[in-house]
Amino acid sequence: MIPTDDHDWARAADDLDERGWTVLPKLLDPEQCAATAALYDHETAFRKQVVMARHGYGRGEYRYFAYPLPRLVAGLRSALYPRLAPVANRWHERMGFDARFPEEHGDFLDRCHAAGQGRPTPLILRYGPGDYNCLHQDLYGEHVFPLQAAVLLSSPGEDFTGGEFVLTEQRPRMQSRAEVVPLGQGDAVVFAVAHRPRAGSRGDHRVNMRHGVATIRAGRRHMLGIIFHDAA
Repeated sequence: MIPTDDHDWARAADDLDERGWTVLPKLLDPEQCAATAALYDHETAFRKQVVMARHGYGRGEYRYFAYPLPRLVAGLRSALYPRLAPVANRWHERMGFDARFPEEHGDFLDRCHAAGQGRPTPLILRYGPGDYNCLHQDLYGEHVFPLQAAVLLSSPGEDFTGGEFVLTEQRPRMQSRAEVVPLGQGDAVVFAVAHRPRAGSRGDHRVNMRHGVATIRAGRRHMLGIIFHDAA
């Protein structure tokens, strides 16, 4: 159901090591995108809704899925995780973190749940005109998988304008660097949750990354967030 074999994972791993993000083109087809976006109006599929303006997060809203996750959402989690676990383990080694990640997502979730992180974190975000998402990191407890994915469910230029996906990288003793990630409908961006290693003249060092969404100028934008650790 999730065509992960269609993507160049060696290139994706190189992108992640080089810049902290990569794009998986057409991970979902238009029908899958539309069906997933339509789930937002089914309140029973979700455990929590957040209105961003109430918390200073920006403008717009999002909903966290409840367990059991929809089949496609659960399938994305379980299909993408094994592709990313080797990168995550390499990053942790380079950054000097002790934690390592098992090959299968279910085993990692068992670790999260045993530590009291049992609330699912995949979510759908909905934006309208004037909405935006401030730069942030998705950290929900002690156990954090260092990569996550976001799939654009809407069609740029048709469903909405504006709303570019933005990443920033804070390097030691330097000003932040920003990237605007080009995405089409069904494309997924995979990116660092909070930190990634970066090679320097004196060896690897840790850089801090944040992500957000620029202001929507017109229309409505839906995005599916795939976070691999659960929340406390």
